Amino acid sequence: MATQVPPSKDPMPASRRPKPPTKDLEAPQDYKEVFGSRSAPSKFADPCEAASRAALDCLERAHYNRNECMDFFKAYRECKKNWIEQRKTDRRNAT
Repeated sequence: MATQVPPSKDPMPASRRPKPPTKDLEAPQDYKEVFGSRSAPSKFADPCEAASRAALDCLERAHYNRNECMDFFKAYRECKKNWIEQRKTDRRNAT
């Protein structure tokens, strides 16, 4: 069985640090297209998949030092918030 490696406490060198997230990560894809493009409905379809993947990639590069990737987590939270707001607006307008 593999042993768990604790997260690094050392800051990442500037040369390896990922570029800050762009504003397009905060904007979710159109959820109707994301859910409609699947052959079967799934609760695992995520319009914020790009932001999620960027945050996880940052964590891997930073050796799981979460403090180095807070901007990516913030972009993911903003994306989710915008997605929920978009769904609420669409539901209100449909009735």
